Amino acid sequence: MSKQAASARGHQPRKRFGQHFLTDAGVIDGIVRAIAPRPGDRMVEIGPGLGALTQPLVERLGHLIVVELDRDLAARMRQRGDLSVIESDVLRVDFTALAAAQGGAGAAPSLRVVGNLPYNISTPILFHLLEHAAVVVDQHFMLQREVVDRMVARPSTAAYGRLSVMLQWRYAMEFVLPVPPESFDPPPRVDSAVVRMVPRPDPAGVDPQRLGEIVQVAFGQRRKILRHTLGRWLTEHGYAGDFDEQRRAEEVPVEEFVALARRP
Repeated sequence: MSKQAASARGHQPRKRFGQHFLTDAGVIDGIVRAIAPRPGDRMVEIGPGLGALTQPLVERLGHLIVVELDRDLAARMRQRGDLSVIESDVLRVDFTALAAAQGGAGAAPSLRVVGNLPYNISTPILFHLLEHAAVVVDQHFMLQREVVDRMVARPSTAAYGRLSVMLQWRYAMEFVLPVPPESFDPPPRVDSAVVRMVPRPDPAGVDPQRLGEIVQVAFGQRRKILRHTLGRWLTEHGYAGDFDEQRRAEEVPVEEFVALARRP
């Protein structure tokens, strides 16, 4: 779709919201097939935009919840009977309460979350959703390719870092498909990709704040040997036990960071 076509539909992309509207029919079909929506699924779409994913999703679901910050787009979507519209910054949405309102409180995870996340705040959104992982069945997101590479990165690779550890502790991650800039209007200046995130049913019990602090210290100076960074932090906090400090942070698997965070 050209900018003129988008304008004809009554909406120009807004830079302050990081809006890039997906227009490639082949990519849209690939994403929908990867999500595999089923009638009755309680699904939430973040940032539906002009509805490129919304329409094929709701056709398969029957009903869809959408979170939209742009008031013009939200108003347009409220005219539809098959959408429930939450006009809000997604960082203010309580997904646990939303699951409870949908009848999922105290039961098995009930929400499926999808979206083309605004690239300028994608990481804060991921960490916000991390707090609500217990009520989520799965998440499918389109993000900047570089971010997705970091999310799914394995140890001993350049992309492996804080984001890799903090998300892989809680989710099974899978790179789904690449999305080139020309699939959007306006085209972003970066490549994109779709990632699948499935909350682990039995994640290691750990204080996320403590894990986050350990990982932040470790990767804060990622080129240094851990003896000079995390090693000092561990000593200051009275940690005992075996931990190889003669490595760089990128060489430490997620499980070892989690084990450190679980020590009393």
